[in-house]
Amino acid sequence: MASGDALEKKMVDKQSSEKTSIHVPNPHLEKMKEDVLYHFALGTGTHDLPALFGDVKFVCVGGSPSRMKAFITYIAEELEIGSPGSDYPNICAGTDRYAMYKAGPVLSVSHGMGIPSIAIMLHELIKLLYHSKCANVTIVRIGTSGGIGLEPGSVVITKQSVDAAFKPQFEQVILGKSVFRNTDLDEQLAEDLMECSKEIDEFSTVIGNTMCTLDFYEGQARLDGAICSYTEEEKQQYLKAAFKAGVRNIEMESSVFAAMCNLSGIKGAVVCVTLLNRLEGDQITTPHDVLNEYQKRPQKLVGHLIKKHLVKK
Repeated sequence: MASGDALEKKMVDKQSSEKTSIHVPNPHLEKMKEDVLYHFALGTGTHDLPALFGDVKFVCVGGSPSRMKAFITYIAEELEIGSPGSDYPNICAGTDRYAMYKAGPVLSVSHGMGIPSIAIMLHELIKLLYHSKCANVTIVRIGTSGGIGLEPGSVVITKQSVDAAFKPQFEQVILGKSVFRNTDLDEQLAEDLMECSKEIDEFSTVIGNTMCTLDFYEGQARLDGAICSYTEEEKQQYLKAAFKAGVRNIEMESSVFAAMCNLSGIKGAVVCVTLLNRLEGDQITTPHDVLNEYQKRPQKLVGHLIKKHLVKK
């Protein structure tokens, strides 16, 4: 097993040698004596952020704290960081809002469910990377989703996030006015991930649009919520229209993720496994052990990408 010092020498960043710093489009930050990252229980006045996080090159985010701890354990083994069975403490243990884990140049952070939750996390994550003087950072959201026209277990790499009307935009209401932001994701990063899937050759992977909704039930045309005002036929018409518009999966975080990555100049990707084909049903009845294997697929794909970029052969 490589030692920590030897590992640092072994790891190289194969991205562009040109330094790409984090862009934070907020002039007010420069006037603040201290920036408290409240939901992380971190801050510029209480922590040496460059010392703690300055080496970060990849950040993976996902909804569940347990899933993100599983990911950091997996990637640490892939990168030969630490010893087998090492535990990675929650850096944000001072709060119960989010969980954060670190192994070498990889950060793993939970974001909860839905646009509001991930947006709060991203504001503080982007500021964390900025204050830490990080450069050439790639952020990937890994998670689960409902597929449209795909076999369960398929992995979707998002080309662009679209709203419930299939428009590639994220609407942010600021001072009472709607501001629409771009939701394209880094095309080259998506192609790199697709190439990684071909190299792994263990599961079906596609590049497609991802529909981001504000709700799990009515917003995703489910028939099994507490409230439903449409028919099975209307549901099918809507989902088929989504498929025709290039949508291959549905989740609840990709639009604000894409918008904030674009505004901050950060390479971003969304990689989600599909747990069911929504054209065939609404409820997830797949056995737990099968679902657990499905959920590991985005981890394997993104882990392969990270290893290719960080480990010198």
